[in-house]
Amino acid sequence: ELSYERVMDIYEAEKAQGVIVSVGGQLPQNIALRLHDNSVNILGTSPEMIDRAEDRFKFSQILDKIGVDQPEWKELSSAEEAEKFADLVGYPVLVRPSYVLSGAAMNVCHNREALHKNLFEATSVSPEHPVVISKFIHGADEIDVDAVAHKGKLLIHAVSEHVENAGVHSGDATLVLPPRDIDEKTMARLKEVAEKVASAFEITGPFNMQIIKKDVPGGEPLLKVIECNLRASRSFPFVSKVLGTNFIDVATHALADYKVPKPVDVMIEKKDYQAVKVPQFSWTRLAGADPFLGVEMASTGEVACFGKDKYEAYWSAIQSTQNFRVPEIGSGILLGRDEFTDEDDFYAVAHTLSKDLGHPLYTNSETVTKYLSRRNIQATTLTLPEQNKRALQQVFQENKIDFVFNLASIRANTVTDENYIARRSAVDFGIPLINDAKCARLFVESVKRKRQELGSLSVGEHPAEVRSWSEFVGGRYC
Repeated sequence: ELSYERVMDIYEAEKAQGVIVSVGGQLPQNIALRLHDNSVNILGTSPEMIDRAEDRFKFSQILDKIGVDQPEWKELSSAEEAEKFADLVGYPVLVRPSYVLSGAAMNVCHNREALHKNLFEATSVSPEHPVVISKFIHGADEIDVDAVAHKGKLLIHAVSEHVENAGVHSGDATLVLPPRDIDEKTMARLKEVAEKVASAFEITGPFNMQIIKKDVPGGEPLLKVIECNLRASRSFPFVSKVLGTNFIDVATHALADYKVPKPVDVMIEKKDYQAVKVPQFSWTRLAGADPFLGVEMASTGEVACFGKDKYEAYWSAIQSTQNFRVPEIGSGILLGRDEFTDEDDFYAVAHTLSKDLGHPLYTNSETVTKYLSRRNIQATTLTLPEQNKRALQQVFQENKIDFVFNLASIRANTVTDENYIARRSAVDFGIPLINDAKCARLFVESVKRKRQELGSLSVGEHPAEVRSWSEFVGGRYC
């Protein structure tokens, strides 16, 4: 039990020389300051600095002071102030409580009604700490930076690119490493941000940052820090495996202040492979839960695979998750979207599925069917009975629906929402589901490339291809 009382019991019983709070997730961070105030020797980054990073208000103030860009923000003093700020910067906005686990009660608000609802949740889950509201930058890329520092000096860092746009919790995100869609100048700027943050918070040990990148026509992309945890993240094992350097080993030397290695930039070395980390969900264990990705974490595990590029790595990784399979050739696909879904992504997914892969498309919304029709993509509207589960399953079986892409950007408010019904039906009937537009685009492109490699026949009818694939799986990428 990672509570203050249990840690103190062990600390006193063992007569320990110190406590490390940077490799146990969020809970040790929450008690770090209390341990420090009770004369416990905390190894690594000072708990006072941890507090400044966890407290949204203090953190934002420090970023402003050191000249590191961040989305516009304001500490909340009342609902009226929140409304004024949201009206000033424009919706959507992000409500962010402090000292919370896995983004609990953190929400994107697209209107005033949602803002009031989420403010109440945020103040309830973290009543002793400030709630900050910030501008949510729609359509921006998100980047993870995992790093280790010693006495404020950066020792090593890794830059992973999210497939999903900003707005999906980093624990639920699909990570690509090394990133090949970020230019060298931007990579250098990301390293500079990590160096500034390490220095400002006098970091010793591991830390993790999420940074959003928004392209600007004719100019440098905007880089804005949205999160910094002065601890190891869940992606430390992933970046260590992919880059061939044990980040926790480096962090241990830094924490112990013993034989601290010299700084090295492992991102400079070019790799002839890429790795992709995908989330694993347990929607089937949570009856009625909405299989939707947002700023609050929902995944319960992850799978990572290597490949010669991100398409091959994603192809392997996504199929390694529980209950996932590639749709059978010619099987039906159920498509869904909402008004906030990126049109380019949705069209690309629908076009590839229909025109390139030959899948018949279905929707459960006349609006979506008409949207596709205007773009010369044929789809059939289905009526999904919301109250009768058996009749609902029969609709899926009769139309041979073997896969669901529901790319809505807004979480459903009711169980009668058409997108919720589609998502939940996929989970309940054991049908693979992709619920993010960027992941859907990557997936259909990966399927297209793989089918082009193997041809239209089944894998078993291509012995030469099977041999080469077996060699690949059994080789250095395994």
